[in-house]
Amino acid sequence: MTMNWRPGLAALPALALALAACGSPRTLPPAPETEQQSAGYLIGPGDVLNIFVYRSPDLSQSDLPVRPDGRISMPLIPDIPAAGRLPTDLARDIEQRLRRYVHEPNVTVMVRSFVGPASQQIRVIGEAAQPMGMPYRDGMTVLDVMIGARGLTRYASGNRAEIIRRNGNQREVIPVRLTDLLRSGDVSQDIAMRPGDTLIIPQGWF
Repeated sequence: MTMNWRPGLAALPALALALAACGSPRTLPPAPETEQQSAGYLIGPGDVLNIFVYRSPDLSQSDLPVRPDGRISMPLIPDIPAAGRLPTDLARDIEQRLRRYVHEPNVTVMVRSFVGPASQQIRVIGEAAQPMGMPYRDGMTVLDVMIGARGLTRYASGNRAEIIRRNGNQREVIPVRLTDLLRSGDVSQDIAMRPGDTLIIPQGWF
């Protein structure tokens, strides 16, 4: 006698779950936190910080400049290294130092005025209306730099300008025709900048 096997009703839910598991794509575990974190803004000398210590207004600081040596000073904890650090890292360091004086301190660090470390700056020297160093922004181009530097002086030889770019020990010189970009709208000269670039604008020959 032939017997046809069929699963009992009680086994159907388990069987359905097993089949669904086999057919579903595998969900990978989330990446470790260190892999998910993207690089943030690094504090530099000349930056201005606001430091808020929760429930401790006497310790909070507004418009606190980062000194040329890269340090800041607060009540009770002078000479804290700040340059080259993320604001959140600096906040955790301040909390650790304050634990000697404050029960469970909660600190927030906000960068109010940005300059950034030298490796993250763009420098403009020579015949710019306002030679300067400026913090690099993602997607920054030569045109952004020239807007920040207020354009060329009347004595500038803009078409002989150069971008000096360092890649490790290598030094790359990139010609850029600023006059054609600014006065003729030649967007082919709107070169993408990189952190640490220096734009040199020579004087014209008269």
